Amino acid sequence: MATDSPYGRRDFLKDSVVSVAKAAKEFSRHQHAAPEQPAQPPVRTDWLRPPGAADEALFLERCTKCGDCAKVCPHGSITFHPVNGTPVIFADQVPCYLCEDIPCIAACATEALLSVERREHIRMGLASVSHRICTAGQGCHACASKCPTDALSMDFDRQQLVVTAERCVGCGLCEHVCMTVNDRVAIRVTPSRLLAQSPS
Repeated sequence: MATDSPYGRRDFLKDSVVSVAKAAKEFSRHQHAAPEQPAQPPVRTDWLRPPGAADEALFLERCTKCGDCAKVCPHGSITFHPVNGTPVIFADQVPCYLCEDIPCIAACATEALLSVERREHIRMGLASVSHRICTAGQGCHACASKCPTDALSMDFDRQQLVVTAERCVGCGLCEHVCMTVNDRVAIRVTPSRLLAQSPS
């Protein structure tokens, strides 16, 4: 009666060679494949232009990306857009402190930043409050106390924070302060260029 031949040394060596060859082929395939790129974070769109910025299209036409406005900013508020290198402000990182003499405007030689009669006339954006998460009704008035133009006030009847749009310059101080004292940021500044795109 025939029996199956035992798995011998020759069979073992043959299978080992085949296995090594397969592993080498797979390794070679991975070596020549393009390396996986780490996922890039989305480019932020919530940046503000520096004080006095012309309308966005005109600003982009006039701005030479020289960086002079950033060089004279005493607070380091002005940084540069990660894609096109134009000057921007990220309010949650370093807001605009509305310097009395507004040196960034004075430093701009191309009128990408336009002179303003008073700092109250600056319009970088407009603050809005998420009343659902705002803690003003529980006694937090940190943003209102830091607002340089008195654009924020408390409606004690409704226990809500109110933004007076005519006074808000969009400096972002309120957003920055809220982030430092609360777990969730309840007040955000919408940049002027995005407000201009919104349907009326």
